[in-house]
Amino acid sequence: MRLSDEILKRIEAHPVFREAKTVLLYHSLPDEVYTHDFIRKWYRRKRILLPVVRGNALELYTYTGQDKLHTGAYGIEEPTEGQFNDFRHIDLAIIPGVAFDRHGNRLGRGKGYYDRLLPFLTGTYKLGVCFPYQLLESIPTEDFDVRMNEVIY
Repeated sequence: MRLSDEILKRIEAHPVFREAKTVLLYHSLPDEVYTHDFIRKWYRRKRILLPVVRGNALELYTYTGQDKLHTGAYGIEEPTEGQFNDFRHIDLAIIPGVAFDRHGNRLGRGKGYYDRLLPFLTGTYKLGVCFPYQLLESIPTEDFDVRMNEVIY
């Protein structure tokens, strides 16, 4: 938990985060940088979007409070209302991964959810987030992979 807190403090200090009005985050799984408290801390000051699994795609919903979540796919808590489709107004996307490399490439869990979402976030600053041991020198990539602007670990 302490390691997650240190990583999230670096995100809070990041100029893009400080200026962002709309931030795409994720409700963390046990092996990811823990974001639950971070979401609750910031949702009244910034529009926080969370992904919701619908079939093979991720839809984005505005987080409006802990009482408006339900357990969705993969046991992840997801918002139940407030779908958000105006991708051009997402200032910052904080993206988890199994691993990242020093060039901003991301290795996901293999289902391709973020691979299908990220191409729509053309004007959005993409910030990969991981633990230090998940940052590698290089990882295999495909032509369709979208590189992160930066990785914080």
